[in-house]
Amino acid sequence: MPDIFDTIILCNECNRKTEKTEIIKDGFSIRTAICPECSQKWYHPSDMEKYNNFQKIKEKVFSVKLRMVGNSYTISIPREIINFNKEFEKRINHMMNLSLEEPEKLSIYFSKRIKELLED
Repeated sequence: MPDIFDTIILCNECNRKTEKTEIIKDGFSIRTAICPECSQKWYHPSDMEKYNNFQKIKEKVFSVKLRMVGNSYTISIPREIINFNKEFEKRINHMMNLSLEEPEKLSIYFSKRIKELLED
């Protein structure tokens, strides 16, 4: 199926051809068309849908149990978080990065790339 951003987009204000670019927002790459004349912006609909879904999940606070399994503690990661990014599901039963960032903040990184983005 062809992508809407593969076509030429004309500005509805000044009728000029837009320039395609990407913006990074909270680690998301959002494809954008910008009018060079009036600076009006159009965001790719599917990129914005993913970004908005991320914002909804980010605003939620999940209650999870800390359990003892053998000599280790475990927590459950809600399916809603795993379903958000199918890449997370592929990493089940694989090693992940866990770090104690502050006395009361524990972080799990599903990939090295995510951790590196956050450190920049």
